[in-house]
Amino acid sequence: MNVLGYLQSLGKALMLPIAVLPVAALLLRLGQPDLLNIAFIAKAGDAIFSHLPILFAMGIAVGLSCDGAGAAALAGAVGYFILTAASGTINDSINMSFFGGIIAGVVAGHSYNRFHDVELPSYLGFFSGQRLVPIVTGLFMLLIAWGAGYVWPTVQAGIDAFGRGVSESGSLGHFVYGVLNRGLIPFGLHHVLNSYFWFGLGEFASDAGTVVTGDLNRFFVGDKTAGVFMTGFFPVMMFGLPAAALAMYLAARKERKTQVGGVLLSVGLTAFLTGITEPVEFLFMFLAPVLYITHAILTGLSLVVTNGMGTLHGFGFSAGLFDFALNWGLATNPATLIGIGLAFGAAYFVVFYFLIKMLNLKTLGREDVWESTVPIPAEKKGADNVIKESSFPVDPEVQSILQALGGLENIIEIDACITRMRLTLRNSSVVDEPALMLAGASGVVRLGSQNLQIILGAKAEVICRQIKKLQRLS
Repeated sequence: MNVLGYLQSLGKALMLPIAVLPVAALLLRLGQPDLLNIAFIAKAGDAIFSHLPILFAMGIAVGLSCDGAGAAALAGAVGYFILTAASGTINDSINMSFFGGIIAGVVAGHSYNRFHDVELPSYLGFFSGQRLVPIVTGLFMLLIAWGAGYVWPTVQAGIDAFGRGVSESGSLGHFVYGVLNRGLIPFGLHHVLNSYFWFGLGEFASDAGTVVTGDLNRFFVGDKTAGVFMTGFFPVMMFGLPAAALAMYLAARKERKTQVGGVLLSVGLTAFLTGITEPVEFLFMFLAPVLYITHAILTGLSLVVTNGMGTLHGFGFSAGLFDFALNWGLATNPATLIGIGLAFGAAYFVVFYFLIKMLNLKTLGREDVWESTVPIPAEKKGADNVIKESSFPVDPEVQSILQALGGLENIIEIDACITRMRLTLRNSSVVDEPALMLAGASGVVRLGSQNLQIILGAKAEVICRQIKKLQRLS
């Protein structure tokens, strides 16, 4: 697998432990004295944030394993404990934080894939199969821990220098981070970038004496300097992207406005309320890349402006209205964000509408009608038969997507991540991209010769589950 393909798999695996953060943030926030003032609820949320590295180790191991097995999670935990304890005996200044969890999770996930079906001689039969995975992982991590004991202090210094360089470079660092945050989304790698800034940058000791790291963690335990790398997303997600959706609606052809209005209203409202922006971003990311570049630049500028005006806010899930209102009491000058947001909303609307009209960009409602002119290759034959013989009803959209992908037999691996389906294919040259667009995709990203992402919106996981079920039955 090429580097980009592997990194997209890692980005997908990171989503499993990250998915628990909204619940943790909700519990931690509701339990605070200025809300419900219930200590045990706050402590429940704090427990999740305090153990993020081990959650990363377990979640990534499951995400990288071939069948999402619990044995991989156990191996991830074993690997993390060995890594941190053993390396610490060599150099007690080592603090691997969530990086230790990522390393342990990666090793455990691959160990599972390689050893979960290994059969040992009969006298060692008890340790065969999945029971072997934590043992092998532990041995690998013992070697890694020995190396980390001598090498990691240098790595740690380099990572700290990078983080400090960005955070201490002021407006330039904020701008670069904002641009990269959006710029990596097409490749599904933004979670890799975010992981350090949100979970590893800076330290703060909570009132309970717990030392936490990362912009997000520190914000929720009361660090009044945290939020630098989160605040700037509120004006973009709550105001900017909904305004961009409005601009695309008004710029659509008259005869298409009724058809696209509901879609644009839905994705705009989703961004405003929840901060889930991929559905609206993928509407113009591939149809009009110049708009996406503009969006990334505006995001960088938003981080510059919010930090320059002394506002600090944070989120447990994303920068939508729900997090904005819930975490108001922890924020610094949150009311200022409303004014900044309105200004950015106006900027997004004017710039998007002007560029769409001036450059005649093919945004939703203005795009050319997709017509698949690619003949169905021989490799695609037979996909219909597999579907017709299945024992459960298959959505016609799934049938169309399978045909466009070259059939079930062309799929090596498949998974989904919020709005996109991620695939490793045997032969990507047979993929009919126009047919995928006709089937409901809003974009296709190729990562190397075998790796493909299909942007499907919220239905990505539903479609992925149906295809996986068909694979099991075929």
